Amino acid sequence: MALARGYAATDASKPLQPFTFERRAPNDDDIVIDIKFSGICHSDIHQVRNEWGNSIYPMVPGHEIVGIVSAVGKNVTKFKPGDKAGVGCFVNSCTACASRDLDREQYMPGLVPTYNGYEADGKTPTYGGYSDSIVVKEDYALSIPDNLDFAATAPLLCAGITLYSPLKHWQAGPGKKVAVVGMGGLGHMGVKLGAALGAEVTVLSQSLSKKEDGLKLGATHYYATKDPETFKALAGSFDLILCTVSAEIDWNAYLSLLKPDGAMVLLGIPENPVPVHAFGLVGGRRSLAGSMIGSIKETQEMLDFCGEHNIVSEIEMIRMDQVNEAYERVLKSDVRYRFVIDTATI
Repeated sequence: MALARGYAATDASKPLQPFTFERRAPNDDDIVIDIKFSGICHSDIHQVRNEWGNSIYPMVPGHEIVGIVSAVGKNVTKFKPGDKAGVGCFVNSCTACASRDLDREQYMPGLVPTYNGYEADGKTPTYGGYSDSIVVKEDYALSIPDNLDFAATAPLLCAGITLYSPLKHWQAGPGKKVAVVGMGGLGHMGVKLGAALGAEVTVLSQSLSKKEDGLKLGATHYYATKDPETFKALAGSFDLILCTVSAEIDWNAYLSLLKPDGAMVLLGIPENPVPVHAFGLVGGRRSLAGSMIGSIKETQEMLDFCGEHNIVSEIEMIRMDQVNEAYERVLKSDVRYRFVIDTATI
């Protein structure tokens, strides 16, 4: 085992603070990564503050991780020391399960989260990317395209794949009209990726304050949802709506914007249930669905796609000791568009 340094939450009511802990010893199929950058995801805040009711303390958050491979086990074939590597939202799964499906691995049993969980032994806690190193099985690490800005690639490991997966599953592309609800850390990636896939992308945001950014990143249209006329003007317009917000908005109003056979896909998770009227679905054979991250296979596909199209996240770099301030700013939507921690500042 090796000592690692990072920042951790010790309970739901306290700020994150410096934390030293032991990383597990590498196995023959593991790689060791010196973490260089780690993105801040809104789900980090939910889990640090136990808003989903499943938090394990002490908790080192972070599942948007990029770094340099420093050591490899003797059976490793995909990485060598000096390679760029990434780690996303999970670090293991049930490789022997009869239901294993590499294309939908994130929905299968036995998933081991990058943090706030336990390794496959059920005893060793997993600690995330707000730290200076991580040990991971090579099959759960991702190769990073050399042409991409290293720090700005980190959010692709969650925000990027969270948008790429539904865009691909619901076949966004030329001739398809896609709406992205919310222009934040997730939403701005939906604009970039949807446009790169060839879809006509519209941003539906509460106000027009980020309109210039949205159009610059690839959106064709940008509307303010606080204006009731928006819902009248856009009724029956979209093949696909990606809802990235976790606020309790009126899903029925957004369902009315779908064409017949259109789908609205939930990516943000509201704290409380949201009522849905059946008529909004049956009247147009519309679908209300959800999507969660992506498989390792699909995440690598997404990274390769981003490498081909030179797509990264729009980021603001912070020091590790600014993480608590960054959390408050995320809650105020005061970031354009993703915070990334420089782990050299631990």
